[in-house]
Amino acid sequence: MAKHGKKYLEAAKLIDSEATYEPAEAVELVKKAASAKFDETVEVAVRLGVDPRKQDQAVRGIVVLPHGTGKTQRVLVFAKGEKAKEAEAAGADFVGDQDMINKIQQGWFDFDVCVATPDMMSEVGKLGRLLGGKGLMPNPKAGTVTFDVAKAVQEIKAGKIEYRLDKAGQIHAPIGKVSFSAEQLNENLQALIDALNRAKPAASKGVYLKNIAVSSTMGPSARVNAAAYR
Repeated sequence: MAKHGKKYLEAAKLIDSEATYEPAEAVELVKKAASAKFDETVEVAVRLGVDPRKQDQAVRGIVVLPHGTGKTQRVLVFAKGEKAKEAEAAGADFVGDQDMINKIQQGWFDFDVCVATPDMMSEVGKLGRLLGGKGLMPNPKAGTVTFDVAKAVQEIKAGKIEYRLDKAGQIHAPIGKVSFSAEQLNENLQALIDALNRAKPAASKGVYLKNIAVSSTMGPSARVNAAAYR
């Protein structure tokens, strides 16, 4: 078992690991239990009633959190001509085509999200091994392969996140920072759960939202009453 420090053990006393809390209370407890010297990220883990091995039960999508994530995303856009100008005007941090591809091939990765116009994907696809391994490959399902680069950049800057089912049948996603108000965190959590409910596969049977837990980067987790969202 992992050994925890004194701060964690003190924080853990605030949360009953066997209890299930209403969403608002769970968020308040996670904020109180956060003890790191930096502004910790508040994360949510959701276990879904789906079989991750089956393609027709895959759950993946995007959602714009109403209050953002608290993190400034550095956006790289692969585009040419007018689309490159649109991306720059929308606030993209880096814009280019072959020049950016060459830079990445040389080991540059000072960005958080990649967006590409469809006509650039034949070239960007050559970076599959480099970008894919870091989860940075543009993808139509995530809204990052599009000709509407301005909208894509603006949404990412506004707090758009991608969620994706892992092999254990869980979704992990950030919903803000400890410095956010409890109300802001609750509204972000609600937006994520609403998106997951909309993404429920037709092949999913029985209880869909099985377990929900929120935690801060260095703190203990609080179990949330999943029935509150059903």
